[in-house]
Amino acid sequence: MFEFPLEKHPAAFSSNAIDRLTALFSRLPGLGKKSAGRLVYHILDTDASFARILGEELLALHGAIKRCSRCGAYTEADPCSICSDPARDPVICVVERAQDVRVIEEFREFRGRFHVLGGVIAPLEGVNPDNLTIGELLSRVREEHIREVILATNPTLEGDTTALYIQKILKDTGVEITRLASGLPVGGDLEYADRLTLSRSFRGRIRL
Repeated sequence: MFEFPLEKHPAAFSSNAIDRLTALFSRLPGLGKKSAGRLVYHILDTDASFARILGEELLALHGAIKRCSRCGAYTEADPCSICSDPARDPVICVVERAQDVRVIEEFREFRGRFHVLGGVIAPLEGVNPDNLTIGELLSRVREEHIREVILATNPTLEGDTTALYIQKILKDTGVEITRLASGLPVGGDLEYADRLTLSRSFRGRIRL
């Protein structure tokens, strides 16, 4: 989990509320200082009730949302609605992050189940197979009588390394193992893939 030491952040040393909030927003993915500043000024220009509701929702977020104990996706109920659906196909799509589940669900062509790894194997960053939910995946394949595992890690060096490792781990289970097709660009990210690209990737997945 990402830890945020507020006492070490520049916002902690600023007496200006605008600068403090800008510094906090700039720590979010994809937001630089200028973009963060625009958000702060937009909030100031908006009715104060918006800021109040935004603050309340942020405060409640960690209490309302949890990880599904089965697949690892973010959910308000445990197990999540996908894992609780008996109509889902006995196929598991393995993704790196919880937000990837929502991306794939939104294109409405995959009717199987999901498994969130919680990252990828990256030894230089201190992330090893034991840090991921690969063992839980192996248990699910056996317990849920899964017929196919789709490896949907991102097409990066780390994503490919992780997919290869999982392929070896599942080799003796007898389950069919496939990988998303090259509709996804090398070095790309599932989060930014359009619906057509994802659809072609699932339809053209290759057996490993």
